[in-house]
Amino acid sequence: MYYAGIDLGGTNIATAIVNDNYEILGRGKLKTNMPRSAESIADDMAKTVRMACEDAGIDIAKVKSVGVGTPGSFNQETGIIEFSNNLKFNNVPMVQLIEDRLGIRCYMENDANAAAYGEQLAGAGKGSKNFIAITLGTGVGGGIIINGKIYSGSNYCGAELGHSVISIGGVPCSCGRKGCYESYASATALIRQTKEKMEETKDSIMWELAGGEINGVNGRIAFDAMRQGDRAGKEVVDRYIEYVGCGLVDIINTFQPDFVCIGGGIGNEGEYLLAPLREYVEKERYSKYAKKQTELCKALLGSDAGIIGAAMLYRLHA
Repeated sequence: MYYAGIDLGGTNIATAIVNDNYEILGRGKLKTNMPRSAESIADDMAKTVRMACEDAGIDIAKVKSVGVGTPGSFNQETGIIEFSNNLKFNNVPMVQLIEDRLGIRCYMENDANAAAYGEQLAGAGKGSKNFIAITLGTGVGGGIIINGKIYSGSNYCGAELGHSVISIGGVPCSCGRKGCYESYASATALIRQTKEKMEETKDSIMWELAGGEINGVNGRIAFDAMRQGDRAGKEVVDRYIEYVGCGLVDIINTFQPDFVCIGGGIGNEGEYLLAPLREYVEKERYSKYAKKQTELCKALLGSDAGIIGAAMLYRLHA
């Protein structure tokens, strides 16, 4: 059987045809081009499904279902995206809009949940029942799988792991709180921390790596400087590891999953990030004397996690 998975993002609409073995057979992609109406976006989502079918060389009539990962909160009972600040959506009946355009049953989930489901099925969490995915990107995204099913809470707004507070009265967060995990562990936070250290340390190699401009800083600068033996770069990374580790320990202590995978741009640092995180978690976790421990690993599927997870949503909601 064939299934269409759509990753609806603020920048791109990325779609693929996926088979029962989680293999991607064809792709379609268009710019989201926000702001515009939900109806016109639904038009393009349907168009990308047709593009992916053509790329895969299959008739759209063979597509059993369409799954969508969307930013924001999605109500499973009503098929409505209740709110998405990235897409400027408020109470949009997107499931109905897609089904009207394609004549195919549509299932939908929050995009971070869909990505976690994809990793649990076909990536870093393959074979596990309890799995959590953390994305260290512009923000800190989270997806929780419990007993093989997506956990989203009584109001479908659960798993906002980036908005737990790790510093009372700390750095303001875009959600309105202060001291959120996201404000310390996201790539955006790492860039801020790097800039602050550069302002304190004018002889740091980070200035050279940033092209001599403070606005040239990205999420790789501190790690690159650390690898070149720069003391200031190492201090930034060490402190950042503590922030990420603090939130991870809270998550592990709460859920005790089989695996936690780290994705997003910062996740690409691989063992330079994961090795010290494992040391931190081992020292701080509550379950230090348990025989079975949560394993910390790198996400494997990249941007395809959300597409594969979305394509397989029919298994959860059909």
